Amino acid sequence: MAATKKKIYQLKVTLQDTAPAVWRRLLVPAEMTLAKFHAVLQDAMGWTDSHLHCFETWSGRYGMFGIEEDADDLKDERKVKLAAVLPSKGARLLYRYDYGDDWEHLVDLEDVLEPDPRHHYPLCVDGKRACPPEDCGGTTGYEELCRVLKSPKDEEHDSIVTWLGGYFDPAGFDANAVNRAFRFGRR
Repeated sequence: MAATKKKIYQLKVTLQDTAPAVWRRLLVPAEMTLAKFHAVLQDAMGWTDSHLHCFETWSGRYGMFGIEEDADDLKDERKVKLAAVLPSKGARLLYRYDYGDDWEHLVDLEDVLEPDPRHHYPLCVDGKRACPPEDCGGTTGYEELCRVLKSPKDEEHDSIVTWLGGYFDPAGFDANAVNRAFRFGRR
């Protein structure tokens, strides 16, 4: 029996309901488990892995099996690979992070590629805009945060800047920083 060739998925991950859009283009092994893909998404987007998450696919809901309460329909993300839930170009899934703020990420399979021996995977090849800060109140809270940051005379400006730790650029994104996190581990 011939060995199956490893494939690389080119994925576009778009944080839903953000304008302008926050997104990343990633190259990842098709045989990566959803649990490992969760870690990739955390690093790619800039989240801190401080909340529950799940993947919603055509074949069901996958997540941290045994951790979530009232999740009878949840399947174990450690036991399924990306290739199983994204079977062909054009397939998509939803990654939900932080059930309070309810961040939804649409993951689109743009292409299936041959691995390039010059690259280390996962790899972030493009993206736009900074990930919203954790616990900012979802998309409406993030919109308000951005509005206040643009208005230094707003009475909430100083407290928001302090809460953010002194600086936040909503337009900022650095693919190299994401790739360093992939390569050397942020956690």
